Amino acid sequence: MMMADSSRSSSEYPSPSPKPVPIPDEASRPFFAGARERQLMLQRCSACGRWLWPVKARCPQCWSPALNWTPASGKGTLYSFALMHQLYHPAFASELPYIIAAIDLAEGVRITSTIVDCPPDQLRIGMPLEVTFEQLSEEITLPKFRPAARPDDDQ
Repeated sequence: MMMADSSRSSSEYPSPSPKPVPIPDEASRPFFAGARERQLMLQRCSACGRWLWPVKARCPQCWSPALNWTPASGKGTLYSFALMHQLYHPAFASELPYIIAAIDLAEGVRITSTIVDCPPDQLRIGMPLEVTFEQLSEEITLPKFRPAARPDDDQ
């Protein structure tokens, strides 16, 4: 099997093909519908109030099947990250290196996503993050995260 050479610059790769996109199924459809509307949606147990991720059929705390899709705050903190240099698909060549991260959401769940709008040398474990969205197609929009705006940035 031939592996892409991660030491090559993105301009050395062939022109990118379209990015592969997720195909929502019955369980994930509400998540992707929310993302299309630029809203991060998570399951929440209506019996005990626990937030859930990933998608589940029952609450792992109280075993209730009464789960509802609920808008999340989109706020979180950086738990861990990796800088990805390996090219796994030509469509991502122009984004190398990119940042894969584990993010602790304010709702108490951990989600894996991509960090954007932040140079890798500025990442700090525990830094505040906020959701942003990348539209890949008419049907698919993906949540990504960026450094949260500080209150003094609005002035």
